[in-house]
Amino acid sequence: MKIGLVLEGGGMRGLFSAGVLDALLELKELSVNGIVGVSSGALFGVNYVSKQKERAVRYNKKYADDKRYMGLHSWITTGNAVNKDFAFYELPYKLDVFDNETFKKAETDFYVVMTNVESGKPEYVLIEDAFAQMEYLRATSALPFASKIIEINGKKYLDGGISDSIPIDFCESLGYDKIIAVLTRPEGAYKEDKLGFLYKLVYRKYPNLVNSLLNMATDYEKVLAKIKDLENKGKIFVVRPPEVLKIGRLEKNRDKIQKVYDTGLNTGLKELNNIVKYLNK
Repeated sequence: MKIGLVLEGGGMRGLFSAGVLDALLELKELSVNGIVGVSSGALFGVNYVSKQKERAVRYNKKYADDKRYMGLHSWITTGNAVNKDFAFYELPYKLDVFDNETFKKAETDFYVVMTNVESGKPEYVLIEDAFAQMEYLRATSALPFASKIIEINGKKYLDGGISDSIPIDFCESLGYDKIIAVLTRPEGAYKEDKLGFLYKLVYRKYPNLVNSLLNMATDYEKVLAKIKDLENKGKIFVVRPPEVLKIGRLEKNRDKIQKVYDTGLNTGLKELNNIVKYLNK
């Protein structure tokens, strides 16, 4: 039986997913064959493959108010709210070392979703070496307005959530027998977007991207409807927050960071038996 895992993004709401994933690490019999992560879902999801429990919450708390990490200072000085050099290179290489060797040896395929700025469409990349492919991890989490467009091999990218916020279709296309989806909004919560005029202004050179940005809320409702239908039919298992996660996209409050992570961990632990039942159906 092949098992796939889908991880929604959502900035620091992704710490809920980090908590859920740490709970899943308690299921020693669980062997996930593939993961498809978007934005922060991908950034925090790599720690599941490297088996580094609590790493995501640890470094986010430790460097929460460090101006080198993320925030207005980084955005003004570099054009990226999440600092490229510190967050993606110094931190995982030196300060809170990411276990890239365990990641590379794992038998779990790890995909990230990015939005091609020229086409406005999603692209999916298999990450086999997190350090060698770090720019793809930057691209999947490059928030509109808050990040510069990232160029890789002549292509321009921004956050994968723009074009495929919950990549359930792509995960299904990979042929997994069972799929677990970890969402970062409770049931019934939808995206609200009132930035249409800014999208048209800032990204006017990229009409296909603007179109995808303008359609994000509608596309999100459609994928949630599909997920609910699959869930009702017993074809996927969904883990959601029990309530709206009160945390900013670039949250610096350590108590809020810990609370969202704890919510994910506790939710995940409560669902372990139900996940086992789903997998054994």
